[in-house]
Amino acid sequence: MKALGYQKAHSLEAFALELIDVEEPRLRDTDVLVEIGAVAINPGEATMRRMRSAEAGGRVILGWEFAGVVAGMGPAAGDFAVGDRVMGTGDVTRDGCWAERVAVDHRVVAQIPDQLSFAAAASLPIGGLTAWEALFRDQDRLPAGVDRVLVVGGAGGVGSLATQLLKTRTPAFVMSTASRPESRDWCTAMGADLVVDHTADVVEQLGDAGIDRVDMVFSTAGTAANTGWIAQLLRPYGHVSTVDLTEPFDPGPLVAKSVSIHTEMVFSKITGGGDAGSQGKILRELANDVVAGRLRPIVTTTLAGLSVDTMRTAHELIESGRTIGKIVISV
Repeated sequence: MKALGYQKAHSLEAFALELIDVEEPRLRDTDVLVEIGAVAINPGEATMRRMRSAEAGGRVILGWEFAGVVAGMGPAAGDFAVGDRVMGTGDVTRDGCWAERVAVDHRVVAQIPDQLSFAAAASLPIGGLTAWEALFRDQDRLPAGVDRVLVVGGAGGVGSLATQLLKTRTPAFVMSTASRPESRDWCTAMGADLVVDHTADVVEQLGDAGIDRVDMVFSTAGTAANTGWIAQLLRPYGHVSTVDLTEPFDPGPLVAKSVSIHTEMVFSKITGGGDAGSQGKILRELANDVVAGRLRPIVTTTLAGLSVDTMRTAHELIESGRTIGKIVISV
């Protein structure tokens, strides 16, 4: 089958993805084989492209957010059937979905209704799972006493779905940060009650709006650099959830307030152990919410065809740092 792969980690300027011929995926007992209909592009994949090289003689196939049709399954792949329309994530230790087909554990896949296009469905899994697991501690409940939540980076894929989940599933007052008029407008469209500029003094802006404390900060970017003002803004015994602690981080400013810190990585349950099946359940909830009108897909850019050119364009957009919502490639 055809796939987009490369051998050595590389920069955007030295873009080295190639359309290559690879063997069909080998199914494990708990796998489904999915014929890819659409893939969504994530900043984390661009980071992996810059950092991960293949073993000698091998190749890397990235991509862990997709929608498509079940084309086969292992003997222990749950209740799926050939022809089911599905969306899912995957496993960063295995080949990804930038290919004609991908093998993936059935527990991180969910069926999608006919009303949901592949492109719309592909925009949901990573951001939806990340936001859900970062925010909610018991089913779809925020930690006790959390009434005000600030989403840092509200216009990105994770922030967009976090804001929607907070507004549709909780009574919380939701604030988002965004730095440009178009991203501020997007955050408002997602349901944010208040939008402030994270390139300016966030504490001052919130203070001007009558808010001197928040109960939770969900930080999707710049967490290490923003720890000072996050600590200033949080109430004692407040909560920080973050998805980007991949660089040195000093929690010192947070200690005086006995803050709880939750780090979220969407692949932990499938690669590190845990209830991976809970992710399939969350994906089903997300799909049902879209059909019921409680949640909107976050596709803002759709490219046609899984090719070197479309993937290069997608990565140029991702690495610009100015994307809103989600970039999707329809296959």
